[in-house]
Amino acid sequence: VQLQASGGGLVQPGGSLRLSCAASGKIFGGNVMGWYRQTPGQQRELVADILNNGATNYADSVKGRSTIARDNAKSTMYLQMSNLKPEDTAVYYCKLSNRGIDFWGQGTLVTVSS
Repeated sequence: VQLQASGGGLVQPGGSLRLSCAASGKIFGGNVMGWYRQTPGQQRELVADILNNGATNYADSVKGRSTIARDNAKSTMYLQMSNLKPEDTAVYYCKLSNRGIDFWGQGTLVTVSS
């Protein structure tokens, strides 16, 4: 399984951004996809995840400002982020957990700055 994340960039505070993560390879049902983020010197933290049935979970820091979604037919996951804050600046990684194995994308940098 390979994951390709995209959509990062520079955005002003209060702006919006949509991240995408396309998965390829042999993917079985019942998997979980998620977005994580990491800043230098910090551990990678969960932003949001979504089950194959569409159930979602959000970190408190992004709840109400972010929406995670997935298109199973396209094996693609999205993260729509709005009202971005400087503290959202991080490298964002997508992850797919499938039959007890975790697969990670390469990361996409989101910078929130004026």
